[in-house]
Amino acid sequence: MTQHDSAKENEQKVAVDEHEPETVEQTESETQDSGEEQVLSTVADERIAELELALSQAEQRAEESKDRAVRAVAEMENVRRRAAQDVEKAHKFALEKFANELLTTVDNLERALAIADQEESINANFLEGIELTHKSLLSTLTKFGVEAVGEEGETFNPDLHQAMSMQAAEGKENNTILAVMQKGYTLSGRLLRPAMVMVVKN
Repeated sequence: MTQHDSAKENEQKVAVDEHEPETVEQTESETQDSGEEQVLSTVADERIAELELALSQAEQRAEESKDRAVRAVAEMENVRRRAAQDVEKAHKFALEKFANELLTTVDNLERALAIADQEESINANFLEGIELTHKSLLSTLTKFGVEAVGEEGETFNPDLHQAMSMQAAEGKENNTILAVMQKGYTLSGRLLRPAMVMVVKN
């Protein structure tokens, strides 16, 4: 080996030695950068997980609040509807006791008319006055929802009629009303007083 070749080889070794520290430093720097990236990535993943959990909880709370609001609206609607029904019933049936009291007057007028029909010498004007009073009173009751129930020939209805007696009658169907002893009345469909009737039973 010549002196020239030996010098050249030494130069190459020196060059390699000079580059080796730089390579080690680069590797350490890259490792450090990689570690920092991993730490940052882990922190980011944890933060995302926390945010996703918080979002899920917020959505759940929002859904529960929505359900409560829907239930509250439904309950308010039910209360409003019940109140409206109560008011309607109050309007319909406020006259119940008053109407019941008037029925006694109607009965008395009808008895007077029945007696008058049997009398020959009764004053015509007096009879007409009773008839007009009776009609006027019935018209007023009808105007406020009071209706008479119980007519001869109707089918007996235990919800509206009270059977006082039963009697056989030729040519009449069973369970029909043969005679009405006292009329019944309803107020807006609610029974005020059942009709007292005689029922056919053959």
